[in-house]
Amino acid sequence: MDPLIIPQPDTIPVSWGWFQFLLLVTFPLHLLAMNAMLGGLAIGIVQHMRGGTLQKQLAHRIAIALPLVIAFVVNFGVAPLLFVQVLYGQFLYSSSVLMGVFWILIVPVLIIAYYGAYFYDFRFTQLGSAGPFVAVLVFSLLVVIGFFFSNNMLLMATPEQFGEYFSHKGGTLLSFGQPGFWPRFLHMLIGALAIGGLFVALLGRFRKSANPDLAKHAEQVGLSTFLFLTSCNVMVGVWYLLSLPKELMMLFMGGNLGATVSFCVALLLVVGVLWGAVKREFWLTFYHAVGLVVVMTFLRSWLRSGYLKDVFTLNELQIVPQYSPMIFFFVTLVAGIACLVWLIIKTRDAFILERKSG
Repeated sequence: MDPLIIPQPDTIPVSWGWFQFLLLVTFPLHLLAMNAMLGGLAIGIVQHMRGGTLQKQLAHRIAIALPLVIAFVVNFGVAPLLFVQVLYGQFLYSSSVLMGVFWILIVPVLIIAYYGAYFYDFRFTQLGSAGPFVAVLVFSLLVVIGFFFSNNMLLMATPEQFGEYFSHKGGTLLSFGQPGFWPRFLHMLIGALAIGGLFVALLGRFRKSANPDLAKHAEQVGLSTFLFLTSCNVMVGVWYLLSLPKELMMLFMGGNLGATVSFCVALLLVVGVLWGAVKREFWLTFYHAVGLVVVMTFLRSWLRSGYLKDVFTLNELQIVPQYSPMIFFFVTLVAGIACLVWLIIKTRDAFILERKSG
C-alpha cells in the first residue's frame, strides 16, 4: 500500500494544554445533549408505539423537547470539534478529506433530521399512527450522523489507514472495517440511549406538579431503560476494551498512571449508577452518570493520544504567542454562557406558564 505524507501541524497561539483543557470541558456538554437527544427520542418512539394515555403523553413531551435538544447538540458540538482541529488538525483535516463524500453529507442529513423533528413536534396529533414512523426516520438519520463521526474520529487516529485512499479516490474511505470500530460505535450508541433514559425521567419531573402520574411514569421508564441498557453496555465495554491493540489496552492497566486512575474511577462510577438505578434513587444515578460521561472523555483523549504516539505527540506543536484570540474567546464564552442562562430561564418560565394554564 502506498503511504501518504501527513501534513505538518499548524502553529498554535498558546500552550496546547489550554486547548486540551477546553476540549475536556466542552465535549461532555455535547455528549450529554447528544445522549438526551438519541435516548429520549428512542424512548419516545417506543412509548408512542405502545399506545396508552400516559405513553402518548410522554412521547408528546419528548417530541416537544426534541428540536430544542438538537439545537443544544449542534451548538455544544462546535467548540470541541474546533479544539480537536487545533490539536490534531493535520490528522482530522486529512481524514475528513479522505471520507469527504460522507463528511459533507452530514449537513443535508442534519437539516432533514432537524426538519423532521419539528414536523414530529408540530404535527404530533395530526400524524396519528404515522407519528412513530416519522420519529424513526429522524432517529435513523441522527444515528447515521453519529456513524459518520465515529468513522472520522477513528480514521484520524489511525493514519496508517490513509494509504487506502488509493483504493477510494472518490472520498469514500471509512473505518468501519477496522477491528475496534463496531464495539466503539455500539458502546457510544448504547451509552447514549441509556443516559437518555435519565433525561426522560428529568423531563417528567418538570411536569411533576401539573401531572404527577406522567412524572412517575417518565421516571419509571427512564430508570428502567437506563438500568437495562447500562448493564448491556458493560459487556459491550469489555468487548471494546479487548478489541483494542494490546499496547493501548495496557494504558488503562497500569501503562499510564492518569489513564489507569481515570479507568478505575469510571469503574466505580459504573457501580454507582447501577446501584442508584436498582435502588430507584434518581439524583444519585443522574449525578454519577454525568460524572461517568466526564471521565469517559478523559479516557477518550488518552486513547487518541495512544493511537497517535508513534507519529505525533502534542508536545510537538509549535507555539507562536498571540494572546488576543484567547482573550476574545473567553469574552465571547462568557457572553455565550449569559445567553444560555437567559435561554434556560425563558424555557423554565414557559414551562411554568404552561403548567399554570394547564
